[in-house]
Amino acid sequence: MRAPIGDFDHATPAPDCLDELTRPVADAVREWRGGVPAEQILYVDTDPRWADTAVFVEHYGRDLLERSANCVVVAGKRGGESTLAACVVLSTARVDVNGVVRRQLGARKASFAPMDTATGETGMEYGGITPVGLPGDWPVLVDSAVVDLPYVLVGSGRRRGKLLVPGKAFAELPGAVVLDGLGVPV
Repeated sequence: MRAPIGDFDHATPAPDCLDELTRPVADAVREWRGGVPAEQILYVDTDPRWADTAVFVEHYGRDLLERSANCVVVAGKRGGESTLAACVVLSTARVDVNGVVRRQLGARKASFAPMDTATGETGMEYGGITPVGLPGDWPVLVDSAVVDLPYVLVGSGRRRGKLLVPGKAFAELPGAVVLDGLGVPV
C-alpha cells in the first residue's frame, strides 16, 4: 500500500503488523474503537539512524516536516501530587508547558517528565513515544492543528518505525482533549 504522506516504500495497516509495535500500542490498535477505522492507522518502517528530524525529512520526504507530530510526556505537580499527561503538537512547534499545559492540568508547576519515567510508565522507547496506547487514565492533550491534518506522522512506540494516523483520530484517543494554542510555533 502507498503511504498517504512521505516517501516510504510501503505502508501497512497497523492491525496487520501488530508484531512491529510495542505491547501497549499493539493492544490499543487491537482494541481501537471510533469513527476512524483502525485499518486507516498505518505503520511504516523507518531506519533509526535517520531519526533526527532534518535527516529524516531529507530521506523520507520534505512534506513530512509540517505533517509530523511529537508526543511528549509531562508531569504536572500540585500539593505534592504529580499527574502525568501526554502532549501532541506539530514538530514545527513546541509545547506550551508553563501556560496551556499547566492550566489544563490544574498544576502549580509543569515540566517534561524524566526519560526513565516516560519510558517506564508508557512501555515505549524514548524517541518513539506515541499517543496511541498510553495509559487510559492519562490526559492526552492534542493541539488542534494536529487534528486538522488529513494524516500525521507520529512515533510507533519504538525508535524504528512510525505511524501515519488520520488527524481526526487523535481526538478519539482515550483521555483526548483538543486545545488551541498547545503548540507554539518555533
